[in-house]
Parts: sequence; C-alpha cells; structure tokens
Amino acid sequence: MESRSRSFYVLATFFALFLLFLYGPTITIAILSFQGPQGGLTFPMNGVSLYWFFDLFEEQAVGDIWGAFRRSFGLGLMVMVTTVVVSVAAGLAFRKKFPGAGILFYLAITSLVIPSILISLGVGLIFQQLGLKIHWATSGFGSQLTWTLPFGLLIMFAVFNRFDKSFEEAARDQGATAWQTIRFVILPIIAPSLLGVALFGFTLSYDEFARTLMTAGSYNTLPLEIFGMTTNVTTPVIYALGTLTTLFSFLIIGVFILTVFFMQKRRSRAGSDAGKGV
Repeated sequence: MESRSRSFYVLATFFALFLLFLYGPTITIAILSFQGPQGGLTFPMNGVSLYWFFDLFEEQAVGDIWGAFRRSFGLGLMVMVTTVVVSVAAGLAFRKKFPGAGILFYLAITSLVIPSILISLGVGLIFQQLGLKIHWATSGFGSQLTWTLPFGLLIMFAVFNRFDKSFEEAARDQGATAWQTIRFVILPIIAPSLLGVALFGFTLSYDEFARTLMTAGSYNTLPLEIFGMTTNVTTPVIYALGTLTTLFSFLIIGVFILTVFFMQKRRSRAGSDAGKGV
C-alpha cells in the first residue's frame, strides 16, 4: 500500500513538472508583459503596470500588428470552413470501399510527416511557375490546408467508423432522400465532432508559421509578424502581444467547448422530452 502511494506521488510530481515545462514559457511572457514603462525584456521587472498593453493599441514604429491579426483571423476562418466541408465529404465517401482508397488515404496524410518548410517552399514554387501571385489568401491558404486537412480526415474517419448506420436506414424507411438523411440525421449526430474539426482547423491555421513563411507574400500573418518583431522590437510590447494572442486562443477554445456543452445538453433535454411523450 505504501509503495503504491509513493508511486502516486512520483507520477503526480512528474505530471506537475510536465505542466510547468509546457506552460512555463507562456507564464513567463505573461509576467514580463506587466513591466512598468521603463521595463525591459528580462527579469528583474522594473515596476508593474498595464502600459505595454495600452501601447499595443498605439501606432507602432514597425510592423502592422492588427493588420496581421485580421489576416490570420480571416485565414483561420477560411481554413476552418474548408477543412470541415472537405473532411465530412471525404468521411462520407470513404464509408464505401473503392479502388485506390487505401493509396488515396495515405497520400492525404503523408503531408503530416513532410517538413513544413518544404511544403511552404514547394507551394511557393508552384505558384511562381504558374505565374500566380503569392498571397496569404491563396498560396498561404493552400499550404495551410496541407496541415489541417489530414487532421480533419483522421477525425472524421474515426467518427464514421463508429457511426450506427441504423439511423440512416430508419430515415430512408420514412422516405427521406439522401440529402435529407445527411442534413437531418447524420450532421446533427456528428455535430460535436464537426466542432472539434473546426477547432483544429482554426487553431492550427491561426498559429502556423513554417507553412506560411514562403507563401504569405508581402503581407504577414500574425505568427510571421511576431517573428519579425523579435528582431527589431526591444520593449515588452512583444510580450503584451503574446499574452493577448494567448488569451484569444483560450477564448476560442472556450467558445467551442461551451458550444459542445450546450449542444449535448440540448440533445439530452430533447431525448428526455421525447421519452416523456412516449
């Protein structure tokens, strides 16, 4: 019994150290972002204030922080919607076996193991050879899909492998068309998983650096802008920006979690009401 208790404390300590290692850099940046007006980029802190957060909303001498944020947010929404639509369509298609399905699947997820910088370089070269303009909304959009789509596909394949087809059969027995079955039966059932795919798509796009490095063109996304600031910004304003973007990321995650929670609560309430009606 004593050895088991000792093992528990060892594992708990290891997990606590892992969390410290995981979130320690973010916590350090958050602390340094509250430096006073005369503060620097290192400890010890010179005063405590919100000065650098207010400074973020002033016109910066270098860079375009809020323009980069708008581009990253818009690109994230584009990638999110495309990832969800393509993943659901592919998940529905792969429910039936067809020649070359295995090869197509492995080709789709191979981009996960190819170095991201090579993907960025390759997409940029293709656009150049075709005479197309390299832009964050075109070439950047395409390169980021090579990162988000495989995750969406893997999630949808797992969901449809466990999907009970009897629900679809019951809908067809009631005279529902194929589209009605998808819209009113399949999509409501897999809705929480769709939100998971959407969250993956948005967050992976929002903070992607390597695959956007050579495909964003002359307008930076937020990760590229922050990287550029590390070479020419010598004030804690960069830490304030990091703190705000981290909070924004947690806000997005929280919105998705709450949405799933209320969807499940609504579904359970509908199920109980139906049971009472019976």
